[in-house]
Parts: sequence; structure tokens; C-alpha cells
Amino acid sequence: MYIAIAGNIGSGKTTLTNMLAKHYGWEPRMESVLQNPYLQDYYENMSRWSLNLEVFFLKERFRDLLEIEKSTNTIVQDRSIFEGVHIFAANNHEMGNMSDRDYETYMGLFDSMMMVARLPDLMVYLRSTVPHLVENIHSRGRDYEQNIQLDYLKNLNNRYEDFIMNKYTGRTLVIDVDNLNFLYSREDFASIIKRIDEELAALQNINNTLFGDTLR
Repeated sequence: MYIAIAGNIGSGKTTLTNMLAKHYGWEPRMESVLQNPYLQDYYENMSRWSLNLEVFFLKERFRDLLEIEKSTNTIVQDRSIFEGVHIFAANNHEMGNMSDRDYETYMGLFDSMMMVARLPDLMVYLRSTVPHLVENIHSRGRDYEQNIQLDYLKNLNNRYEDFIMNKYTGRTLVIDVDNLNFLYSREDFASIIKRIDEELAALQNINNTLFGDTLR
């Protein structure tokens, strides 16, 4: 099974991914943010480095997808390739950081990759307001994130809402995290586990219905 954790910068994806991996015994797949050699350059000059940044992320996430497809373990992933393309790269294009020509080339590469990829069995979307994102970003203190503009986060949030609610065709679970502190509150984490358990049970029932006769 393949579970993806989705959400804007500072929404708590990485923290929740690690906690779910520990709780369920799943295999975590973490986003290669700090390993991206273009990250610092991108935040200093987005129009110059956005294509380089997005192609690196695309390459890394596609490699993850191929390895997930071969794995017999349940995988929980910190941000999927679909967010990287339809939210972050699309936002860079809309902001003028990627030219039409570069964006078309990038999307052509992604479309080719999708010929051998599949959607997650479940995408868990951590919904958060911009003030909450900013608070988390400041508290974790990553130097390269401290100058992120509010408009940039707002645009990403709007794109997440549109993508999850109107465009993404896979199974989703939306969790509002502004008033949750699942890292330090057992009750808050338990409330998330309860909702994920319900989704997993529903998926199991679907699989039993589809493949039960074959398995017997």
C-alpha cells in the first residue's frame, strides 16, 4: 500500500510521516529538500533557478515512485510527485518564474513519467492557514525558509485547495491541523490515527470486494 502525506510548507508533513511510520511500522519515504543543490539559489533568485529546482525534485520523486512500485512494504511518503508538479511547479509558472517553453518541457517530462506510475492508495492532506504555516516555519528555523513571502505561501495554499478538492482523482483524507499539536498531544495524534484507520478499513473492504473471489 502507498500512502502520501500532502501539505504546504510548514504544515507538518515530515513530522507526521515519521510518526505514522513508527506507529504502523510503515516504510517512510522522505522528501529530498535539503539534498536539492538548487534550493538556496532558488530562494535567492526564483526566476533563474526554478526550472533547475523543479526538475531535480521531479527526478527524485519519480525514482521514489519506481521504488515504491517494486516494494512489498506499505510506504508512507512525505509529499508526492503530484503536488510537486500540479502545485509547486505550476505556481512557479504562474508567478513568471518558469517560461511557457520551460514549463511545457517540464510537463512533457512529467506526462511521460506518468505512463509507468500510479496514484497513492490514500493521500492525507494537512490543511493549514498561512499564519499557522508561518509560525511553524519560523519555529523550525531553517535559514533558507525565513524569507519566504506570504504571497508565495498563500498562492500555494490556494493551489492545494483547488488541487485536492477539484482536480485530484485519487482517494483523499483532509485533516485541518491549525488546532492540532499531534507531535506533543497524544489525543491529537490519536484523532488522526482514528481517521486513517477508518480509511484503511474502507480500502481493505474495497480490495476484498474486488479480489475476494480470486483470493479464495
